[in-house]
Amino acid sequence: MDEKIKKLGIIVNPIAGLGGKLALKGSDLEDILEKAEAMGGVPEAPNRMRTALKLIFPLNEKLEVLTYGGNMGEDILKKEGFHNVKVLGFPENNKTTSEDTKKAARLMADEKPDLILFAGGDGTARDIYEAVGEKVPVMGVPAGVKIHSSVYATTPTNAGTAARDYLDGKITHIKESAVMDINEELFRKSIVEAKLYGYMIVPDAGERIQNIKSAIHSEDDDLIGIVDTVMESIEDDIYYIIGPGSTTKILMDELGIEDTLLGIDIIKNKALCMSDVTEKELWELLNKEDIPAKLIVTIIGGQGNLFGRGNQQLSPRVIRKIGIKNIIVIATEHKIAELGGRPLVVDTGDTELDEALSGYIEIITGYNKSAYHKVHN
Repeated sequence: MDEKIKKLGIIVNPIAGLGGKLALKGSDLEDILEKAEAMGGVPEAPNRMRTALKLIFPLNEKLEVLTYGGNMGEDILKKEGFHNVKVLGFPENNKTTSEDTKKAARLMADEKPDLILFAGGDGTARDIYEAVGEKVPVMGVPAGVKIHSSVYATTPTNAGTAARDYLDGKITHIKESAVMDINEELFRKSIVEAKLYGYMIVPDAGERIQNIKSAIHSEDDDLIGIVDTVMESIEDDIYYIIGPGSTTKILMDELGIEDTLLGIDIIKNKALCMSDVTEKELWELLNKEDIPAKLIVTIIGGQGNLFGRGNQQLSPRVIRKIGIKNIIVIATEHKIAELGGRPLVVDTGDTELDEALSGYIEIITGYNKSAYHKVHN
């Protein structure tokens, strides 16, 4: 490795991911943040940044780490043993805001870092973009409920690995990646309105960096075949947990059930039992009655995420309770082809479960048609 000391910026959005398990579909708006806190929501960003930092730690002696005070980076870096840490400032109040993120990023950019690594979701990426644009390389550690932007690594582990390799000189190229975000108010009404805000430069780490989420091709004839195949397989007296997405919505439409599109619904005997459930509600139902359950999920187009994006209600304990053998994955051949050979991604936050989910999984792709595709953690 080059003996020159490298500068690494670390920014944590301490509220990112707060609303995921609570079916709140984000935490950018102040009233939603307050609701999430009142419901006992737990932020995902700190632990996810910690996962990434553990992989960067071998470079500790060769790094000057720039960060912001308290829970925006300083606390985690101290816990992980980084010693050459420069704190550039502190949040204005106990509750951090997007202005704190922007200020932290601007101060870091002035220090000309080799890389800014940040943990959050699309709202955080927007804040970083507004502050630094394409001045310095950045990379996101995925921690938010909604992540459409392609400035993020696919998982915290991949973020840490890619950042380490870039700082170590093993990755030498950078590329422009899109900063996307959606309207949260419309999102909660099951309307996805994504907007491109601009581009930032990101280390070119190949499959470790996620693609932009693509829209579903609703005209695809295979969708009808997928729905027919699933309809024929539905058993009586079993809970079917229906994951979010346009593909699963078509199944619910066929059943004549109004679904939440971007939430988790539960049906039994082809009738709705519960809609837009939280992780806690789902867990309590699965433990309340000794009734088998199956899970129907689809993948995120263009990105290939199976768990960990937009369906955080499907927590590690919930997935284990359902059982891996009871997971039904549906997706059109077109959606699989869009991945360009990239594996499906699982990022539940539980390393052991991610390992158990890895390998090859059967995907229903049409009427009595299926394909096996690789899943990677």
